[in-house]
Amino acid sequence: MKALLVVDMLKDFIEVDGALETGEPGRAIVNFIKEKIIEYRSKGYPIIYICDSHEIDDKEFDMFPPHCIRNTDGSEIIRELEVLEEDKIIKKRRYSAFYGTDLDLYLREKGVDEISLVGVCTNICVLYTAADGRNISYKVNVYKDGVASFDIEAHKFALKELKTTLGCNII
Repeated sequence: MKALLVVDMLKDFIEVDGALETGEPGRAIVNFIKEKIIEYRSKGYPIIYICDSHEIDDKEFDMFPPHCIRNTDGSEIIRELEVLEEDKIIKKRRYSAFYGTDLDLYLREKGVDEISLVGVCTNICVLYTAADGRNISYKVNVYKDGVASFDIEAHKFALKELKTTLGCNII
């Protein structure tokens, strides 16, 4: 079975005044992601929102500005994406949605063996989630029109890395 992972489509990454906004590339993928959510729901596939959720003193802030601090407005899923009661929300503190979360357990309980990724940032959370997924034997698809980053060159590199090194299906 398939599942759709919607990675970090949060106010701090997508909205114009977000703490670590991805700019127009991040906003440009919203409609595509909405379409994929509708498509996957119509087939009965799980929708899983992966959400950055940091403590105020998180060590990640040594590299990036403070963002998606737990229980703040910036850590909320953007209002354009409709979250339903049956959807799963996974909060994470590191790049990979698998690290330190129950994502793998949830997917296996649902009988999922193939995950499709959309969201931000291609070269960070999407890439590392895909890598961990591949390392634990999931088939991984990445929708090239459904991922973005604040760094276009890193985005391009990540798409190549996802395909050539990790063996992800770029569609």
